[in-house]
Amino acid sequence: MSLPLVSIQSEDFDLSAEIAALRRENPGVGAVCSFVGTVRDRNEGDTVASMELEHYPGMTEKSIEAMVAEAFRRFDILGARVIHRVGLLQPLDQIVLVAVTSAHRGQSFQACEFLMDYLKTQAPFWKKEQTQQGARWVDARVSDDAALARWGIAVPNNGP
Repeated sequence: MSLPLVSIQSEDFDLSAEIAALRRENPGVGAVCSFVGTVRDRNEGDTVASMELEHYPGMTEKSIEAMVAEAFRRFDILGARVIHRVGLLQPLDQIVLVAVTSAHRGQSFQACEFLMDYLKTQAPFWKKEQTQQGARWVDARVSDDAALARWGIAVPNNGP
């Protein structure tokens, strides 16, 4: 049974189980690169008590699936898996998993970084942090836009 490329879910994920399943997909796998993002307890100098993530079901998956397809086109990879959580999360909770397999490490590293750069700026998620000063929406950072631009993907200027 083949894994879905993209899962958007409120439940936590098991990194070991996800990597094992991805490796099982192809005996030619010689490298696995993964990234797990977690909720920090601080952002922009403020204490973060929680983070809530929202998305548009269907649209979000299609958007990320298109970028995974682009990663397959750009890099010599054998498999990929993206899991992104939504809902209310606490500091230390896992938010995102990007895992990529290939025959050799270089392609896995590049594809994993490419997918994370995309997710940070272009995936249709809305993040709201709860701080001591109240709730606030989190915008993409200029540095995240620059990271995506190095892959030749133009980022519209959403800032002031």
